[in-house]
Amino acid sequence: MIDQLIVGFDKALRTVFASAHTVRPMPGQGLPEVGLSDEEKRHAAALMRVNHCGEICAQALYQGQALMSRDEGIKRALEGAAHEETEHLAWTETRIAELGGRKSLLNPLWYGGSLAIGMLAARFGDGVNLGFLAETERQVEAHLTRHLDRLPAQDARSREIVEQMRADEVAHAETALRLGAVELPVPVKAAMKATSKLMTGVAYWV
Repeated sequence: MIDQLIVGFDKALRTVFASAHTVRPMPGQGLPEVGLSDEEKRHAAALMRVNHCGEICAQALYQGQALMSRDEGIKRALEGAAHEETEHLAWTETRIAELGGRKSLLNPLWYGGSLAIGMLAARFGDGVNLGFLAETERQVEAHLTRHLDRLPAQDARSREIVEQMRADEVAHAETALRLGAVELPVPVKAAMKATSKLMTGVAYWV
């Protein structure tokens, strides 16, 4: 258990403070950079900051859930999803820099809170653990869809990243359902949505 905690602490430091890496090519990297106004760049960078922050939270959730799960199959599924989320971190971080923006100053706070939530979810059993994963991915998918509506229409590079992220989130939810995710109670879903709304609202600015 101590070894797991040490590894977990190392993952936390690398997720929050180090630059992430990607194996897959960054979506949209071959597309030309179109002319955006200063306001459009600021807005697009803020939206990508929110998406980057969401991926920080996803890493923490998966780590907390995997740490507490006793099922090796579920652990592997969570680790696979976390690997793709790491790529999302790299893509959004790169795009934020291209747009002249910055990452959220509150990423350590978001990570710590999400880690605690992930560990708590896993304590209720594997079905609930997977159900939490599935519901998280559904809400992220809806959030990314809204961002596609809000991003500047001509910002194809950002849009390609968000579209690939959305496809990956759908696949993660389907994996959780296939492994036995249970449907969460409506109040739990509502609380998750309210927490997400708070995070995205703050991360847009800070």
